[in-house]
Amino acid sequence: MRHPSHFARYLGSAAVAAILAVGLAGCQTARSPDVTGSLNARAEAEPGGASRNEIETYGERYRANPRDAAAALQYGQSLRLNGQRQQAAAVLEQATIANPGNKALLAAYGRALADNGSFQLAFDVLKRAHTPANPDWRILSVQGTTLDQMGNHEEARRYYASALKIAPEEPSVLSNLGMSYVLSKDLPKAESVLRRAYNRGSADSRVRQNLGLVVGLQGRFAEAETIVKADLPADEAEANVAYLRQMLSRDGRSQKTAAVEPGRS
Repeated sequence: MRHPSHFARYLGSAAVAAILAVGLAGCQTARSPDVTGSLNARAEAEPGGASRNEIETYGERYRANPRDAAAALQYGQSLRLNGQRQQAAAVLEQATIANPGNKALLAAYGRALADNGSFQLAFDVLKRAHTPANPDWRILSVQGTTLDQMGNHEEARRYYASALKIAPEEPSVLSNLGMSYVLSKDLPKAESVLRRAYNRGSADSRVRQNLGLVVGLQGRFAEAETIVKADLPADEAEANVAYLRQMLSRDGRSQKTAAVEPGRS
């Protein structure tokens, strides 16, 4: 890992964008905070995902009465936790049709849409999940992530600011804000915000992974490796470190290719 400048230039690539998009899977309502953009080379399902028995139990309740809002919500969330995101979105969509005023269902459906990359629709659904008179900081934070994914970074940060007014220094919101700065390639600002999140002792493990990513993108690889390995089992820690190295290696190859293209200086 001898070419830190290459890694920093790699920030604009599709690989980093893919990490951030996959990170939207971190948006949960019950088991962990809403955190986006986490670096995890392996995860498909959520940390602490639902067990097969839970999914089967909730599924039976839902199929017995698809109009039951509570059953649909439990089943949809268990599917999301298990990484079955398209199925979760389908279940929650039908539930919101049957229960159009249920804000908990709307919030879960909006998160499921964001999981599947339907960012504009997710944002629109999430708007219906709370009101200005009764705002929900978690929903505001997820709305921010959808705006970031659509490239509306300044507007996204207004949503994070609103969320932080309700939940000051909430690590999950700070983490999303930090990754917003990553998307706009302001790495020093991203690191500053992510360290605020990291220094809150209650931070989700994905906050640490986000910080490690940003530190690595600035070329401080030894420090990045220490951060991404800090709170993970050995095999997952090594997978994350390997992924960081893979990103650098792929960028190094692209830089060499660009160097021999005609008309390039």
